[in-house]
Amino acid sequence: MSEESKIYDVVVIGGGPAGMMAAGVAAEKSKYVVLIEKNERLGIKLLITGKGRCNITNAEEDLRAWIEKFGKNGKFLYGAFNKFSNTKVLDFFNSRGVKTKIERGGRIFPASDKSSDVLDALTGYLNEGGIDVKFNSTVDKIVTEDRIVKHVVLSNGEIIKAKKYIISTGGKSYPMTGSSGDGHEWLEKIGHTIVKPSPALVPIILKEKWIKEVEGLSLKNVEISIYRNNKKQDSRFGEALFTANGMSGPIILDMSKKIGELLNDKLELKIDFKPNLNYKELDRRIQSDFQEFNNKDFRNSLDKLLPKKLIPTIIKLSGISEDKKVNLITQDERKKILHLLKDFSLNIKRLDGFNKAIITSGGVATVEIDPQTMQSKIIDNLYICGELLDLDGPTGGYNLQVCWSTGYVAGEGVTTQQ
Repeated sequence: MSEESKIYDVVVIGGGPAGMMAAGVAAEKSKYVVLIEKNERLGIKLLITGKGRCNITNAEEDLRAWIEKFGKNGKFLYGAFNKFSNTKVLDFFNSRGVKTKIERGGRIFPASDKSSDVLDALTGYLNEGGIDVKFNSTVDKIVTEDRIVKHVVLSNGEIIKAKKYIISTGGKSYPMTGSSGDGHEWLEKIGHTIVKPSPALVPIILKEKWIKEVEGLSLKNVEISIYRNNKKQDSRFGEALFTANGMSGPIILDMSKKIGELLNDKLELKIDFKPNLNYKELDRRIQSDFQEFNNKDFRNSLDKLLPKKLIPTIIKLSGISEDKKVNLITQDERKKILHLLKDFSLNIKRLDGFNKAIITSGGVATVEIDPQTMQSKIIDNLYICGELLDLDGPTGGYNLQVCWSTGYVAGEGVTTQQ
């Protein structure tokens, strides 16, 4: 069969987690599949997830809890999560030699801590299905007629035809991996509604210039709250990290969507470095430490309370001389220290951009997709899955689960729908 006359059963555009899963499932069900990937290899973004360790999914057992993680659009996922749950995802990878482990917050990783093991399992799955993979192939346009995709045209002019098409090109986060928002543009042109994409699970930029001095400092067991016009809007407990110009880490990433929604107003972050102690208890703790250090300089009295890298900043902001003997610190000065430890205030400037965002918020409106098959309600032979959809959840493996589940359902959908 010549290239010109070749007609596939299924074209999958985008070789990320959702696309690879969709292609593999379709091929497993005896479909002739081609996977079109703009990069020179598959799963580039997958390799960098979880800081190169790949947070495959989460161990959360309650389906309702899963759904709630995705807010107003969460109910769309009931069908997909039922068909290909976190347990089934683990079965899939375990059966292909990927041993897993559970960490804090139910996060599930490969036991090897190597995202490449996850990618190897997926590429092995594609090889089993005899899938044609076209690397370094950029789709230029999708041609439709009478609610049907007729063919796709590559940038080199090549035309690819199939009976059905799956688009899984991801959102706009980490554009250097190839996620440039192409899918949004194509789908909008052929009639789909695109909810404006914005960075999600993204670091924040702060106004304070001194942040650079604590770059790289990791905070554990802290509570961070967002305040708008002095009213608390959200609060999280856990880990965070100072960057060169702001903050990142699990707490910040999970609150970034809320921060983005509120950015038109004056926003503050408030950090409680000692959330397990109330003001009175912490005051007693400080007094006890000061008694122990007695005649030492203030700068040498905070080691038991704070990370070493943060101490110079706290001293500077307190207005207390670093050379002052702790037994000479007044009650008012101690109150300043208390305030800094329990109510450390920072001013939010903006969210960082798509180049630092883990995922994309926004995308194809879910009301235009059949949740049982991922079939478009606009174009009859088109299926959409993964990060392209208007779905985003917190850190912890939830978003990759969406890719696995919706990719699986799309791959199954192209084999069962007429």
